[in-house]
Parts: sequence; C-alpha cells; structure tokens
Amino acid sequence: MAKESKKGAAEAADIPAPKSSRTLAVEKAAHGFRRKMTGKVIKAKMAKTVVVECVTSTRDKLYGKYVRSRTRYKAHDETNQYKVGDEVEIQEHRPISRDKRFIVVRLVKKFVEE
Repeated sequence: MAKESKKGAAEAADIPAPKSSRTLAVEKAAHGFRRKMTGKVIKAKMAKTVVVECVTSTRDKLYGKYVRSRTRYKAHDETNQYKVGDEVEIQEHRPISRDKRFIVVRLVKKFVEE
C-alpha cells in the first residue's frame, strides 16, 4: 500500500499547476468555433459599444448574380478606442446585453480622412 501511494504522488507531481481564472477566461474567449467577421464601424456613440456593419456577397441561385447583403452587429468595445470608419474584426461571444453578442477582437485598418 505504501508503494502505491508514493507512485501516485510522483504522478501527481508531473501534472502542471492549474492556471489562474483570468488566464482561463482569456483562453475561452479565443476558441476557434466562434464566428469571426470583419466589418466597418458605422456608429460609436454608445458607451463601450460600437455598431459594426458586415457585408457579405452571395450568389443568386436563379440568375447567378452576386448580391451583397449588409448586417449590423453591436459589439463590445471595452476601451472605447474604435471610431467611425475603422475596419475591425469581431468575434462571437456570450450575451453581454440584450443586443450585444460580439466583441471587437482587433483593428484591421484605421480610418484616415482624405
């Protein structure tokens, strides 16, 4: 019996220590199964929220013409750093509020006025 418990203790020593809860939360947010889309910020007047418009093009079944469709998503912007015209990448997330189901992951292209 004593030998078995020593062996079990040695195996337990090989297991790495658990990560902190903050690290786990970040890793969970970066799962691959959540949808990622790129779009343009069209509104940034709400606190910690931006409205992102994503444009997708699909082919019409009957005529074969490509048709563009626009969808607007409210996305969480924790630092209020994104402005109107910026192109951003958003990712699906757990519901944050009644309408927000996306978070802004990164800035793709900064808007520059000409």
